Amino acid sequence: MDEHQVTPIRVVIVDDHGIVRAGVAAQLSPAPDITVVGEADTVDSAINVLRVTEADVVLLDVHLPGGEGGGGAEVVRRAETRARFLALSVSDAAQDVVSVIRAGARGYVTKSITTDELLDAIRRVASGDAAFSARLAGFVLDAFNAPGQEVAVADDELDRLTLREVEVMRLIARGRTYREVASELFISIKTVETHVSAVLRKLQLSNRRELARWAAARRLI
Repeated sequence: MDEHQVTPIRVVIVDDHGIVRAGVAAQLSPAPDITVVGEADTVDSAINVLRVTEADVVLLDVHLPGGEGGGGAEVVRRAETRARFLALSVSDAAQDVVSVIRAGARGYVTKSITTDELLDAIRRVASGDAAFSARLAGFVLDAFNAPGQEVAVADDELDRLTLREVEVMRLIARGRTYREVASELFISIKTVETHVSAVLRKLQLSNRRELARWAAARRLI
């Protein structure tokens, strides 16, 4: 075996629609560092599969039949596994996001994301990081930082940004320099500049000061 060969990230796909599981598996199959090792379609079957399957990341729909009616959040709470959970759902409802994150999921992405964004989210969660669709950033901050408070209203402007652009935007809005952002995200300064230009253009803002006000108004910093 090549000593430089990377052990693939083992993924279990949990969704009650077989065609969705097949579609997600097909999107993941070309990636050499990711392999699907199991599937499940209910709360109970997910718990059973995770009991006997060594997984790194679980792609989890939040609306699942079975169990005690708790859906994906119930799987996160009850499953005895070292795997990290990444919710993958058509829903962007605040209550769905908050419930599964509070249960212990490491991320939440919607099924409208691109294949590349999904692969990036899986890799981030597998490494111990968190990953969220841009539109859900306000919900996520509320879930982690302000339990019990009313969650933020979804903002259509966030939908214009990619996951990476949201990461860069938040750091820049917090006052980080381009060099600091590049170091923290392991990207080049030139790439940071490109992302900032894209964010300002998409949000129709003129400078970092306006960006900071925009982000603060949405409780993103």
